[in-house]
Amino acid sequence: MKKHLLGYVAIALVCMMVGSTITLVQNPTAQAEETTVVVTSPFTAAIAEVRGSVVGVNNYQTVRYSNGNSYGLDDFFDSFGFGGFGGFGGYGNGYGNGYGSSRGIEEQVQEVLAGTGSGVVVGEGYVLTNFHVVEDATRLEISVKEEGKEEPTTYASTLVAYDENLDVAVIYAPELKLTPVKLGNSDSLQVGDWAICIGNPLSEQFTGTVTVGIVSALDRAVSSTNYDKYGRKETITNTMIQTDAAINSGNSGGGMFSVNGELMGIPTLKYTGSVYSGATVEGIGMCIPINAAKPIIEDVLNNSLTQNVSKTASAAEDTTNSSLVGKPRMGVSVSNINPNYSLVLQGLIPKGVLVNEVDAGSPAETAGILPGDIIVDVNDTVITHNDEINAIIRTKTVGDTLKVKVYRAEGMLELMEKDTINEEDVPDGEYVDLEVVLAIVDQVKQ
Repeated sequence: MKKHLLGYVAIALVCMMVGSTITLVQNPTAQAEETTVVVTSPFTAAIAEVRGSVVGVNNYQTVRYSNGNSYGLDDFFDSFGFGGFGGFGGYGNGYGNGYGSSRGIEEQVQEVLAGTGSGVVVGEGYVLTNFHVVEDATRLEISVKEEGKEEPTTYASTLVAYDENLDVAVIYAPELKLTPVKLGNSDSLQVGDWAICIGNPLSEQFTGTVTVGIVSALDRAVSSTNYDKYGRKETITNTMIQTDAAINSGNSGGGMFSVNGELMGIPTLKYTGSVYSGATVEGIGMCIPINAAKPIIEDVLNNSLTQNVSKTASAAEDTTNSSLVGKPRMGVSVSNINPNYSLVLQGLIPKGVLVNEVDAGSPAETAGILPGDIIVDVNDTVITHNDEINAIIRTKTVGDTLKVKVYRAEGMLELMEKDTINEEDVPDGEYVDLEVVLAIVDQVKQ
């Protein structure tokens, strides 16, 4: 018993003394043996400086329900997105289960609080957070817990800039008047440096929670698989800061600060277990280095941004539209890619419209569109059918410019002709942004 008791006491003392500074203050009027012990923390001043600049971010979404059974959005940001058992949580919106019955008589629409996260004020009215905290929101709200008030004060906000791959976003609330934090230099971090994490785990219940640890490792390569807005699967690898400071659901988008009160990172995800052993893992969290997020922050603050197929089952019907004869056209012959085509369902190619031919001397040829390109976006509108392109062109006149995004991979036309395709046969491609100046094209494919 004595050994066990001493062991517990030693642990308690170590936990109390870590990171503390003991100052001995001698009272000159007292006897020599009388000494006052003042214990101060190296974190106190930094926390007092920045804690008030860490806010909550509420993500509201519209859901449909019928017969009193609503669609569930259970624990929207649990483990910072997908994940949970077996690996890193994060990247993605992490919807829960619990969809209600669809056999109700009448369908209704309702706005719900889909999830909450954290954010840090980086400019007047501007808040830095994770993209997955604001993803798919129909309305965003910043929440600030003020001293002496039971209920938090909320501010309407809008998404002004984001980088989905990096998982960072900036939102703007014009009425928010909190002091911006100082941005540090994450390249100067060393393993063993203090890491102070501040955020709102479990929403308003634990607003402004502070946890402290060290920088456990630098340059950790963390990969995740996503589907982009056009339906193509992609693997993203980001370099992160590893820390053992406790971070939990709701901490996403908060701040990892130095003892000087400088923002060094953005808590984003944590490791929750091993897929091989089933062991529970604690103390492995990841933060996006602030230097990686600085370009998007600086763009916003400096520019005052206010918004940033088949013949068989595989190809598709020819949808060349002769109704545009005598009207401005791009000058392409296209096919609609069947959304149930296996390559689309697997995310190996995006949804869109396949370019079969490009007319000689046409605006499309001049712009650089090639046979085999897949048109996925026109004038910031996602394209899944040729009719959507025609609808946009009908509103234009000769000389108007279309912003066209295509997905380009070598040998796409030949690939689409094959009856059987293995995943390893699908070449990797890239998105290309082009500008097409519309003109009258005499030659029209019939």
